[in-house]
Amino acid sequence: MNLKNMSQHSSKSPFSTSELLPQEEMLEIKRSKGELFIGLPKETSYQEKRVCLTPDAVNALTQNGHRILIESGAGFHANFTDKDYSEAGAEITKDTKKVFSCPIILKVAPPSHDELDLINPQSTLISALQLKTRDRQYCEVISKKRITAIAFEFIKDQFGGYPAIKALSEIAGTSSILIAAELLSNMSGGNGLMLGNITGVPPVEVVILGAGTVGEYATRSALGLGASVKIFDSSLTKLRCLQTDISRPLYTSTLQPKTLLKALKRADVVIGAAKGKNRAPVIITNEMVKKMKKGAVIIDVSIDMGGNIETSEMTTHDEPTFVKHDVIHYCVPNIPSRYSRTASLSISNIFTPYLLHIAEEGGLEPTLRVDSGLRSGLYFYHGILTNKSVAQWFDLNHRDPNLLIF
Repeated sequence: MNLKNMSQHSSKSPFSTSELLPQEEMLEIKRSKGELFIGLPKETSYQEKRVCLTPDAVNALTQNGHRILIESGAGFHANFTDKDYSEAGAEITKDTKKVFSCPIILKVAPPSHDELDLINPQSTLISALQLKTRDRQYCEVISKKRITAIAFEFIKDQFGGYPAIKALSEIAGTSSILIAAELLSNMSGGNGLMLGNITGVPPVEVVILGAGTVGEYATRSALGLGASVKIFDSSLTKLRCLQTDISRPLYTSTLQPKTLLKALKRADVVIGAAKGKNRAPVIITNEMVKKMKKGAVIIDVSIDMGGNIETSEMTTHDEPTFVKHDVIHYCVPNIPSRYSRTASLSISNIFTPYLLHIAEEGGLEPTLRVDSGLRSGLYFYHGILTNKSVAQWFDLNHRDPNLLIF
């Protein structure tokens, strides 16, 4: 067919004449790998003992050609020495300002106002956001400095879950049972009960509020020790999923006041692990606590969101417990920090693949284009607020990150 006939035929064809002619071959241009320069400052938040990267993680990054600048003593509370980091390939400095001048800042807790002042304009900040502890001025400083900020608790994996929250919830759930076992002993002023299954002795009764990740791992730990466990949640689906995941029949119930009160009267340990959208629901009232056993233990894991028990009051790692209505209350908001080395290993396992992925894609911006999970953690992009929740909390304007990046 000649070109004349082809042009006559083009009205019926979905292709234009030029598209039907032979084309030049287009070869894919190889993406250039980015080199990261990461600053890891020492955590200054009250009782924050975790660190973002372990020496093994630092070694993996430096072996891939990246630079890591660590403030001296950053891993001290997690039992990682400066020597460990130095041997892994990191550069160690005592100059805090120098660490915060790195293009990428990696932290567990969000930087304070003073630390934020040390960060250079156009830098990238990856840390927790802890929205309810921030203020409007904090956002204004990030915006003015045109910082790109990512909250690791908002990052999603390929299944739509939140890996950072899940990892720390696993620690909180498991440790809640270990703490309860400690508090039940005579040495801690408890009833002298052992949280275990001893032949001929009735098992300790554990009531767990909430069938999420914290509830699941608290259940696993309690069952592993031989306790009798009862799980309460408002969602039948969550209870069904928990029972499936545990792979054994469990005592599960929706939040029926009479059934719950009956369980509380017999309970030796109560774990508050129910979450809410804005505030954790108050499930156990003051009157219910009064009817519990003398010397029983309450671990309110949800205290950082207000708590599930009406009598709960926030405590610290220095003074973690108080007694109310003859019931021992443990209401520390940052339980994973109690096990700083394990928590640091867990956080490091999340950060390291993301950092290597960012480098492979040629930098943060190309990665944000292709990785929707990482993009969900973005709350400032070159100083422009991109997170709807943050915008609503502080009554600020925000932009859709998809419109800014693409």
